[in-house]
Amino acid sequence: MAVSVQGERMMVGVVVEHRRIDHPWQSHRWQAVDVLPGEVSAADWTVLGQGEGWVRYLAGAAELSLFPGECETYAYNLQSREPAIYVVLRKTDDARGIKLLGATVDPGESHAHADTGDDLVEALPLPGPVREWMEAFVAVHYVERTKWKRKRDRADPEAMAIRTPGQRGYEDADYEDED
Repeated sequence: MAVSVQGERMMVGVVVEHRRIDHPWQSHRWQAVDVLPGEVSAADWTVLGQGEGWVRYLAGAAELSLFPGECETYAYNLQSREPAIYVVLRKTDDARGIKLLGATVDPGESHAHADTGDDLVEALPLPGPVREWMEAFVAVHYVERTKWKRKRDRADPEAMAIRTPGQRGYEDADYEDED
């Protein structure tokens, strides 16, 4: 784990599964199934296991980054019912048809990838070491901001009223009498 002025980083290995499915328009499905905290020593796309109709691969390494300005979203993730790490896969035109784009613990970043329509975003349970790393970072950098709603000024119904000569508030300098 490296510490820098911009934030902290942690490497994770991402495990994906290729599974045959019975579907009229699609022969298979890719799905992220696990995240391994720490550096990975195996090469990308190493087969980790296989069975009837499925193969699991180490898709590669992804770097998780934490930044002090994003602590609110990390705290939100940690306080949720099921804290998650989000794996982002992207469709490609090569033989495999998919590549590992990255991983994040920022729910907002995962939503941005999901909104593009080009990426497959999988939420996986947050591994213990990643959770502890995030909790330590949030404990140091998170400053809870009080939320406030601005109050509107009360409208003055007389402020926009049209004045005519002789009414209170009418000033002769603003209107010239054309006699």
